[in-house]
Amino acid sequence: MSENLTSGTLETDDGQSVYWESWGATDGIPALFLHGGPGSGFTAGHRQHFDASTHRVVALDQRGCGRSRPLATDPGADLALNTTAHLIADIEALREHLGIEAWMVVGISWGTTLGLAYAQAHPDRLTGLVLAAVTTTTAAEVEWITESMRAVFPAEWEDFAAASGRRDGQRVVDAYSERLADPDPAVRAAAARAWCTWEDVHVSLASGGGTSPRYEDADFRLLFATLVVHYWSASGFAGPAGILGSMDRIAHLPGTLIHGALDISSPLATAYDLHKAWPGSELVVVRSDGHGGASMGDEITRAVARLCVARA
Repeated sequence: MSENLTSGTLETDDGQSVYWESWGATDGIPALFLHGGPGSGFTAGHRQHFDASTHRVVALDQRGCGRSRPLATDPGADLALNTTAHLIADIEALREHLGIEAWMVVGISWGTTLGLAYAQAHPDRLTGLVLAAVTTTTAAEVEWITESMRAVFPAEWEDFAAASGRRDGQRVVDAYSERLADPDPAVRAAAARAWCTWEDVHVSLASGGGTSPRYEDADFRLLFATLVVHYWSASGFAGPAGILGSMDRIAHLPGTLIHGALDISSPLATAYDLHKAWPGSELVVVRSDGHGGASMGDEITRAVARLCVARA
């Protein structure tokens, strides 16, 4: 059981209710955990990376998912209010609400993109970053997963592309965006199922990879696919320079990048190129893992501990 577990909701000016929780020592080293997806939500399993006796950890369900409301798939929910800039504003408002001066940021998968974007927007509010299964959600990364990965999984990709109903010359991700916004719930449900089936395919080389039980839930499938496609079709809502083009803003911050050598979803070059653009970073390559895995989890825990020692 985590020590001093508290939770609440952050009410935003644009009508969102963002769920958050905090645990650990009240006077501990502040840390923020950012989940993946977009749309995965925070789970108690992520607490394992922190020592509750020395950390004060905060996690949130990013707007539109998990225990935050409204959900992105609720009737009347406005996806225009769900962008990276909105998420950054939520994080900063939560930091101020909790009275935290600065914190380390720990992110996984999409959480690494969001963590980097937040750091670049508020570099004076970070003490360092630990990022695992690194992504920067560029147009090239989206194209790799949704188009070019046919070279790795040709039969599965053809099923994935066919289920999108794409027109000639249309990107697969844009075709899914249309289907997930279709007024017919059956069309939306079929698109979500096909999208999540493809998710299982391209993370299949992770340690212990296979089908994810969370995709058995039709409501989760629809929510997850809706948010992922929303963000991916916009390349993470990055500015013209993108994440890599703005690394000078956080060049002074320490960081650890942890990445699986078997990661097909986000090939190692993504983490490697980010490491080259970030003089203050360390790159840890986990040879046994893909886009996640047990050994990667151990490396996250060790990296968090190292950053705490360096900070002290």
